[in-house]
Amino acid sequence: MPSSSSSSSNPPSSPYFQTLLDSARPFLRGELESVDDRLPSLVSVLRSVGAGECWHKHGSFLDHLVEMYRILKLWRAQDSVCLLGLFHSAYSNSYVNLAIFDPSTGREVVSKHVGEAVERLIYLFCVVPRQPLIHDDLLFHYTDSELIEHLKCSEISVRNAKEKGLFDEDEAWRKKIRGIVPAHGVVVKHIKTGEDVLVSRRLVAIFLLTTMADFSDQLFSFQDCLFENFDGKLAFKGNDVPAGLWPGDGRPGLWMSSISRMGALYNLLVREEEIFGEERKRGSGEKVDDEDRDGDLELVIPPVFENCTRVLDAGEQIKARDLYWEAVCDMSKRGLERVEELLLGCIEKNPFVGEPHVVLAQHYMSHGRFEEAENEAQKGLTLILEWGSPWDKRMSWEGWIAWGRVLLMKAKERSWPQNAWGILNLGLVR
Repeated sequence: MPSSSSSSSNPPSSPYFQTLLDSARPFLRGELESVDDRLPSLVSVLRSVGAGECWHKHGSFLDHLVEMYRILKLWRAQDSVCLLGLFHSAYSNSYVNLAIFDPSTGREVVSKHVGEAVERLIYLFCVVPRQPLIHDDLLFHYTDSELIEHLKCSEISVRNAKEKGLFDEDEAWRKKIRGIVPAHGVVVKHIKTGEDVLVSRRLVAIFLLTTMADFSDQLFSFQDCLFENFDGKLAFKGNDVPAGLWPGDGRPGLWMSSISRMGALYNLLVREEEIFGEERKRGSGEKVDDEDRDGDLELVIPPVFENCTRVLDAGEQIKARDLYWEAVCDMSKRGLERVEELLLGCIEKNPFVGEPHVVLAQHYMSHGRFEEAENEAQKGLTLILEWGSPWDKRMSWEGWIAWGRVLLMKAKERSWPQNAWGILNLGLVR
């Protein structure tokens, strides 16, 4: 039988895992006031304007808004960015024709709840043409190999800037990222009025980060059918309305390759901003009006895709998803004896999602392989906690964590039920 030692990474350290779990626990327990004492009242505001009654991809609009906040909070984004996530489509936007606040009369209302600075972020997020900005102007200008190469080069450049004061504006990665998003930002067209809107480079980065969270929370196979995303590149080129029967078969969506590319681009923007800051400290570099730079926006690196340093190949993503689906759903094709082989194959091709590890942990538990089960359960839980949203959306994020913790607890106890009632009686985790 294959061994779990072929998995992509070593088990995470217990302190790191515990830190992740401690950060997630208020969301798992619904203790939103312990995250931010304003949060329960802000959620009540969204509920009062009907967000919970609106359909949104994978559930209600209210669920999506709260989950966006959760993801960004778990990614250690600053409060203003988390609140942007909570209200990110309040006035509708280029993706969603759903305005729970009228921008002509509601901006003052939103400002009253979150403050003018955050409301400005929300408003800009809602009026920029996000599809052209994120995809046409950024993602589609890079190949996977180019992103990987630029990530390697940029890491060295940042180290040289900080440790040695060395700056090379002619480096290929810097010339390209500055050519697409200059230090002074980019000008886009307001999606409704056509007016010019200046978006600072830091805000472009924040919109990339927010879009990563946004897509990870809502995308699954339903959108793949609608947009004919058969190659896994999420280019939104198809338009098969009859095939898009909601909610479809519930398979994980083919969005992760695109999100990994967003993460790589976000990382490049962060690194260019770091170098820009070092140049300014040393009295050199490009002269730019600070007022237009949104310098108060912090750029944090989310933990996904190994801190946004890896790019997932679109084809490997598809193979991994199909292996996972066969393992968990298609008894007629695979039989129980192939589960381990299929799940290990999935993990090898896409090591960035937690659910295959959790399912593999249960498989090991059923065969008395407790040490391997503990290893896989902790790996899976770590990844699911890092994402703040599920890849396999047939179950909620909270549900996957609860089940994963059951597996981890029982693996440490070296015991597992041997009958169906015993499985059903599993439950509360200490």
